[in-house]
Amino acid sequence: MPSLADKLKSLGVKVGTSHLASRPPEIVSHTIDSVVPGSFLSTPRGEAFVAEQIFEKDYLHGKVSHLSSLRWRHWRHSGQAFPLSLISEWANDPRISNLPISKFAFLDTETSGMAGGTGTYAFLIGAARFVDGKFVLQQFFLRDPSEEPAMLEALIHFLAPCEALVTFNGKSFDAPLLVTRYSLHGIPVPFRNYAHLDLLPLARRLWRDRLSSRALKYLEEHVLGFTRTSEEVPGYEIPWLYFDYLRTGDARPLGGVFYHNAMDVMAMAALLGHVSEMLADPYNGLVEHGLDFIALGKLFEDLGHWDEAARLFERGLELAPSTGSGQGLEEADFGVAVKRLSILQKKRGNMEHALRLWEAASQKGHIYAHIELAKYYEHKLRDVKSSIKWARSARREVEQADLPAYIRKHWLNEIDHRLTRLTRKAGL
Repeated sequence: MPSLADKLKSLGVKVGTSHLASRPPEIVSHTIDSVVPGSFLSTPRGEAFVAEQIFEKDYLHGKVSHLSSLRWRHWRHSGQAFPLSLISEWANDPRISNLPISKFAFLDTETSGMAGGTGTYAFLIGAARFVDGKFVLQQFFLRDPSEEPAMLEALIHFLAPCEALVTFNGKSFDAPLLVTRYSLHGIPVPFRNYAHLDLLPLARRLWRDRLSSRALKYLEEHVLGFTRTSEEVPGYEIPWLYFDYLRTGDARPLGGVFYHNAMDVMAMAALLGHVSEMLADPYNGLVEHGLDFIALGKLFEDLGHWDEAARLFERGLELAPSTGSGQGLEEADFGVAVKRLSILQKKRGNMEHALRLWEAASQKGHIYAHIELAKYYEHKLRDVKSSIKWARSARREVEQADLPAYIRKHWLNEIDHRLTRLTRKAGL
């Protein structure tokens, strides 16, 4: 795969800035600092262009305030830990729940391509952190490939107070790419030992059953309620806009790229705030859809918080299709939720509740409920005849159901094996 240098040569781009003087004055005047407010930061490796924005405590990203949603107003002075204990538990990294707000950096890159490797540059890096209660966003821009060491050094200075990174798909893309760029220049990677919270896998856990996409911009619109302005440019156009800039020196089209990058960073912070509050109090009105309650229930169950998981499943089931709320579960989702809750109640030892759920589900034709009732009567009540009755009703459901052949075969094999053992046990 051709490197960025090869691509630039094919476009007639020269490395360095000495050749820019030969461009027409009307193009040369549209440098990046005339398009995006910023300054030039001196580093041991040269100058780097940095744009900065500061967002106050009352900033709203859609319906979410970074500060109030994450309760960040209280931490800086009260000494409270980052209220992300459940997310920390899910990520299997206790540092996430123990670090103060000032130690977290939110990071996103815009690159010359999506393939990665040594031929891919991060030409714009957006990084934000909380400073004295305000959200400070800095964007580090590569005016020319020769300035990459300076840009990377400038980022080190901004990340120096931090110990954790928040990204969206950053574990797979942004972080490895930057590690490659730092390594190529022999510069120590500033975030090598940081805790790293990648929000994409968490978003998939929470919204994969309800939303058609888990892309950050889609979540921003459908979860956070934020719609970007006409400044936004599609992500697939961004590498070519940068190539055009290197070829012409005209930075005007890059204003939309800076906006895109800034909104990605802001969306990550708002999404983390939203998820944090969802997990802290799912019943405060933030969660409205039954499938979201079910997704939270699954997450709590996987983390071993069975009591809260059962409560979440029950809340999701309350939003059944018959409620007319418009936020309820489809029949198939309802069946899955009942199954998860009934088995969870069984784990918790709440057999009375589990039995009611199985009996209700069996009337709706759910095969698993007949099987669970057959198990219950055989192993708990030692009532073999009733167990046989439920096993036979399970077989009838399988025979009547429109199932793929392999699923039908699986159920029939399991049920027939059970019936053989039960009839032998009953002496029939």
